[in-house]
Amino acid sequence: MAAVSQAAGSRVLEKCGLEQILEALKLLLSPGEGSGSNSLQITKHDILLATLKSNLSALEDKFLKDPHWKILKLLRDEIAHETEWPQDSVDVTWRFTSQTLLLLLCLKETMLHLAADFSPGEPNPKTPETAPALSPDTLSVSQQKTVQSVLQFVVTLGVCPYLAPGVGVPLRFRTEFGAVVQDVVCLSTAPSATRRLYTSCRALISVAQHASLGSLVFCRHLGDIAAGLCQLGFCPSKRSSLSPEEEVLTEEERALSRKALRDILDQVYQPLAVRELLILQGGPPQSCSEGKMQVRCRAPAWLRRLCGQLLSERLMRPSGVQAVVRGILEGAGAGAAGGSDAEATAADWKKCDLIAKILASCPQQSLSPEDYYRDICPQILDLFHFQDKLAARQFQRVATTTFLTMSREQPQLAAKYLLQPVLAPLHRCLNTAEIPESDMVPGTILVTEEQLSRCIEDIYKVYVVGNEPLPVLVDSLLPVLGVLFSLYCFTKQSVSHIRSLCQEILLWILGRLERNKAVVSLKGFAGLDKSVPSLHSLCHFRAAPQGGIMITIKEAMCDEDEDEALYQKVSSEQCRVEHLGGLLSHCQECGLAGDFFIFCLKELTHMAVENETEFKMKSFSNKSLLELEQHQTLLVEGQERKLLVLQLVALLCERMSEQIFTNITQVVDFVAATLQRACASLAHQAESTVESQTLSMSMGLVAVMLGGAVQLKSSDFAVLKQLLPLLEKVSSTYPDPVIQELAADLRITISTHGAFSTETVSVAAQSTLNQKDPEGKREEQQQTSYERYSDVSHGHLEPQQSHVASHEVCEPSTTAKQKSGSVTTEELQEALLSAYDPQIPTRAAALRTLSRWIEQREAKILGMQEKLLKIFLENLEHEDTFVYLSAIQGVALLSDVYPEKILPGLLAQYDSSKDRHTPETRMKVGEILMRIVRALGDMVSKYREPLIHTFLRGARDPDSAHRASSLSNLGELCQRLHFMLGSVVHEVTACLIAVAKTDHEVQVRRAAIHVIVLLLRGLSQKATEVLRDVLKDLYHLLKHVVCLEPDDVARLHAQLALEELDEIMRNFLFPPLKLEKKITVLP
Repeated sequence: MAAVSQAAGSRVLEKCGLEQILEALKLLLSPGEGSGSNSLQITKHDILLATLKSNLSALEDKFLKDPHWKILKLLRDEIAHETEWPQDSVDVTWRFTSQTLLLLLCLKETMLHLAADFSPGEPNPKTPETAPALSPDTLSVSQQKTVQSVLQFVVTLGVCPYLAPGVGVPLRFRTEFGAVVQDVVCLSTAPSATRRLYTSCRALISVAQHASLGSLVFCRHLGDIAAGLCQLGFCPSKRSSLSPEEEVLTEEERALSRKALRDILDQVYQPLAVRELLILQGGPPQSCSEGKMQVRCRAPAWLRRLCGQLLSERLMRPSGVQAVVRGILEGAGAGAAGGSDAEATAADWKKCDLIAKILASCPQQSLSPEDYYRDICPQILDLFHFQDKLAARQFQRVATTTFLTMSREQPQLAAKYLLQPVLAPLHRCLNTAEIPESDMVPGTILVTEEQLSRCIEDIYKVYVVGNEPLPVLVDSLLPVLGVLFSLYCFTKQSVSHIRSLCQEILLWILGRLERNKAVVSLKGFAGLDKSVPSLHSLCHFRAAPQGGIMITIKEAMCDEDEDEALYQKVSSEQCRVEHLGGLLSHCQECGLAGDFFIFCLKELTHMAVENETEFKMKSFSNKSLLELEQHQTLLVEGQERKLLVLQLVALLCERMSEQIFTNITQVVDFVAATLQRACASLAHQAESTVESQTLSMSMGLVAVMLGGAVQLKSSDFAVLKQLLPLLEKVSSTYPDPVIQELAADLRITISTHGAFSTETVSVAAQSTLNQKDPEGKREEQQQTSYERYSDVSHGHLEPQQSHVASHEVCEPSTTAKQKSGSVTTEELQEALLSAYDPQIPTRAAALRTLSRWIEQREAKILGMQEKLLKIFLENLEHEDTFVYLSAIQGVALLSDVYPEKILPGLLAQYDSSKDRHTPETRMKVGEILMRIVRALGDMVSKYREPLIHTFLRGARDPDSAHRASSLSNLGELCQRLHFMLGSVVHEVTACLIAVAKTDHEVQVRRAAIHVIVLLLRGLSQKATEVLRDVLKDLYHLLKHVVCLEPDDVARLHAQLALEELDEIMRNFLFPPLKLEKKITVLP
């Protein structure tokens, strides 16, 4: 009997086609006559119910009256008989849902039968480009849309209304139609809500067994089906409130629901499963149709626990970390492959921190944190090497944040399962590592090109990008610093993409290490400390075929190659020292370079002590040859060390600037090292001229600090007291009486905290300053001494004038303090003569005195404006900054008094060619013009035409610096013209657009964009009126710069201008509301 039924069913499937089933589904979905009405809510309910009844009746009429539908009716009845679910109900919505589910099952069975009977023909070799024949179960685009609409109705009517509060997203929060359906469904009639939900979920899962239909089911409705299965399989039943007559699910049905849930979660796209589980667990509130935020019912505790367990299972699966990251990031709007919002999501550090906390927390399903870290950490490291460029930045940021979070919470496990795999390629080639005998063959590749590049990139992402100096991170990187520095030196020999990464890593770790450890590491880099781990003697770096670097075993050296090996060793050490100096040049601000320099000076002192005992050879008559050879080896190594120290000192003296010392402690240590070396030389009677000069210089440096150049505090004197024993020794043993006297005086001055200071200290201080400027340019000393010593004392020191310098400039400076009208002819004549004095401080002080008199409107001064202008313009050519800045100030003040007489000459000089005036002079005149524009303020509109024409012509000058200067001045001018900009706004705009788009010099393009920033900032709300004709052109220019400009600074200026423009337009379109009350007085 079963065989006969099966044969009959097979014949029905053979005759039933997809088109007929899809036509029946369309008939069920056809809109009713009143479905487009905009009546009241209760009318919408009635219309929906009437439409569902009408469509069901129309379908039954088709089955009864149309003979072509007989086969489909037989198939439906057969499937209905097999399913055995309750189909008849007083509730129209359930009758509609059951009939729709039956037709979907008919569609699935038909598609499976068509696919089973399909046998594609052999491809024609003559026409290989012909597409293969489609399977007959393939749905067209319109058919897929029909199925999607049917599925939406089934889920809306058969699943969502029967979910418990807090399970899933309620219908009323989705669409207006969902709110109508929620009220139409009758839950009091048979079958019960739980039975309806179970029937709908099982039927949809059965439909999804076909691949095409399954993708349509789970693509949009996975969350609702998963919510239904969670409720069916895991929701605790309140058995005390159940009556015996009430229908409940059997334990077998609940088990089937639990199994179905896990099956579909394993089958679907894992990031989609993660996202839906997160929503089920409790996502953000959803917006309703009116656009207002409503508070959702919180997910029940059992559902939150279940979703957490299921999420943990997703995480523990292979590639589970990537699925969790994708699920969270794609849910944030990043898109499946990064999308247009990928950059915005990557910048969301809070979301990255959330993912990091999730990944770093050990779930309850894991046996122990170590087991969890063992499984998860390799997947986290794989996030660093994501290939998709659009999503790589997000994944790398998440990986970095997770790496740091794990290192913070579980440092031991992070060191074992994260840091060890990352640093393994470098540990493999350390001199402390044991290389297997199988890898000792010359030419064997220990670390491949890909492994080394990936290692360096991962270290950079974790340490430099993460920028969190956790102890476990610093301690793990410390042993491989020697290999990193060797790799950095090798990359300096040729072009390499990891050179900058190595440099940034070394600078980062040296800046975060404790100072003693950092100096020890530098000693290891230089080869002065053999205990620091370094590259294995049998390993060396080689260029790889793909352009990278690999680590291999060295080739065996022949006896004939000993000279070549010696040459390579010497040149390698020379290169290491030079590269170390280059690296230290970036470490001056943090003080590391100064500390290492002091260490090298102390090594020089040890060398001076060792020189005495080195040649006092003991009697080795009773020693063996082996002991003699060992002694000789030690002597050679000692000589090599001394040469290396001398080379380091010479290199540091050459490479480092005057700001190498960043605090007074370093200065004192430097002087102490010099004094100790001098005392050691005296003890061994090895005094030399160089030692004497060095000693004089160091003591002069102390005299400068004590003699009034800087203001010392009590804490500084506590540091200086370290020099007292050394100064006492020098004062008593040094043969030179001058140095003896100076050492004694310095000792007294330090002991009395500067309360008593002899003339010897002042003379020594001035002598030291003069040695640094033998041509007598003391003004430069006055200007730079404060900057230099303020760095030394970390801002605790304040400048004071030295006696000699103050004596030179006291007379002209005192005249500047005279009251108006008290300038005598003699004082004026003296100031004019001092303006040509060869002494820079005197000349600059005289120029500033003349400027002060002009500012005070002295009658005698204003009467000789032409002569003063000549003096200022001649001093404008001077190379010293102090002089020509004083001259610029004088010309600007004079132009403020007589702008109509002085401004045309300045514009002509600024607009002249290179042959008449140097570029430096034209730039100085440009500075004068900018100060004049600022000083004139609103009165600048009188000189609008000549200023704008000059600056526009300057924007086309061959000199790029002059073009940038002209554009800068143009911005200052336009910022103050406001409505007086007038008709020239078109010329100015055309100039800015042309320069910003076509100029080859980046500083000129920056200046052009900066002009727009100044223009919008100066006009503010007036911009919509003044620039109304060119505002669109300026907007297009700024967007062009933001999108296509290669220079970061120019893009930043353009972004600032766009923000200014955005603020202006917002205030223009949406002016702030003012609560005003207008009172009118009637006549």
